[in-house]
Amino acid sequence: MFSNNNRNARSESKSVMPTSNVNIIGSGTSIQGDIVCEGDIRIDGQVNGLVSTKAKIVVGPEGEIIGDLVCQSADILGKVTGIIKVEDLLFLKGNALVKGDLYTAHFEMEPTAKFNGRCYMEPEEVAAANANLKEKNGRPVFTEEATEEA
Repeated sequence: MFSNNNRNARSESKSVMPTSNVNIIGSGTSIQGDIVCEGDIRIDGQVNGLVSTKAKIVVGPEGEIIGDLVCQSADILGKVTGIIKVEDLLFLKGNALVKGDLYTAHFEMEPTAKFNGRCYMEPEEVAAANANLKEKNGRPVFTEEATEEA
């Protein structure tokens, strides 16, 4: 009688266990192409291409992205060259260096971070950026029109 309850409790606890969906691009890794994922992503290496997720992106101090970022929230400590579209909070920390336009609802920047570009925080402008966000092979891609109109 007691052993049955213990078995049920064990099987229930296994199914309730949270799973981690964090993708890590380690230091010394270089990726040529787009990254599209559902979970959080941390980049300590180099990426040339679009990085898109429905969660959070962290670019580490040694991380570098040449391409666009699309995500829910982002912490940037490294280098990013491209358009950044963040639905919630974009935070530039430490010695971050960002070259490109930003579309975000909330923006925070430490005094040591550097940013060269334009920042759009109005819902109309973010909506316009979304309208210019096209899909190619099921992946989000910013068009040249988006960068010229913005």
